[in-house]
Amino acid sequence: MMNDWAIATYGLTKRFEGHIAVNEIDLKIKSGEVYGLIGPNGAGKTTLIRMLAAAEEPTKGEIYINGDRLLRDDSNPLQKKRLGYLPDDFPLYDDLTVWDYLEYFARLYNLNPSVRRRRLQEVLELVQLENKRKSIISTLSRGMKQRLSLARTIIHEPILLLLDEPVSGLDPLARQQFRQIIKILQEAGMTILISSHVLSDLAELCTSVGIMELGFLVESASLSELYQRLSRQQIILGTLGKMEILQQALRQNAFVETWEMMPERDRLKVNFTGEKQDCADLLRSLILADIPLTEFHCIQEDLETIFLKLGHQQAS
Repeated sequence: MMNDWAIATYGLTKRFEGHIAVNEIDLKIKSGEVYGLIGPNGAGKTTLIRMLAAAEEPTKGEIYINGDRLLRDDSNPLQKKRLGYLPDDFPLYDDLTVWDYLEYFARLYNLNPSVRRRRLQEVLELVQLENKRKSIISTLSRGMKQRLSLARTIIHEPILLLLDEPVSGLDPLARQQFRQIIKILQEAGMTILISSHVLSDLAELCTSVGIMELGFLVESASLSELYQRLSRQQIILGTLGKMEILQQALRQNAFVETWEMMPERDRLKVNFTGEKQDCADLLRSLILADIPLTEFHCIQEDLETIFLKLGHQQAS
């Protein structure tokens, strides 16, 4: 049923003068999810988000938001009010104060005066800018400006948030602050689609991810399923100067595929196909072989590695 999905697209396609930017995409996002959209520049992420925000007309295909057909005409104005869209290049009005800027957009959404004042206070507190309400926007840092843009995007209390590269150019602290806000919005029940090149942020935030290549949605799955299916288990090993003996022991283990030397001295990264019990058995065998281990811990390949691996598969 379409009502089960916050976003559902069917054959969604966009052509620009013979170039296909988005190609026959069937996308499904459940309510309450944080869905990460990944792909290189030119993959079609921004065009897809613009169509979902009703800022771009599809060449063909259909979009449903919470079960209702999304059209760019005036047939369903209430539906567009359920959307919050933050493009990657939305301008700020540098000569306004923070409060006046938000109030301007609150008026555009026809919030009545009592609701408007309460809502401005709520969003300023959420984005941690309540002490900047009288500040001129031009005096804000880049991170503050981006949080202000997010406040403007949610001023009308949308239930679906579309964010196109919201952390681009932000320093690690500003990205952390932004992630905290996104988590609060998710906990409040909002569905969020977010595109980003900072895959570590998406891995921390998202419940599901979609990977785009050349206009196609080549992968769409929950993050846990993606890790289970495509992420190899790895073991980081360290030893006190008995590297040759360690490598000899690894060759004798059926679950060890390959390994590589790490930049730090006497450390290896091992690609391992076994289960937890097999990891424990490997550790026991190394100790019994009297190899002086300084480190032994299991990790999974991260989202960036999965993305690069899928990109390589597509290219070949």
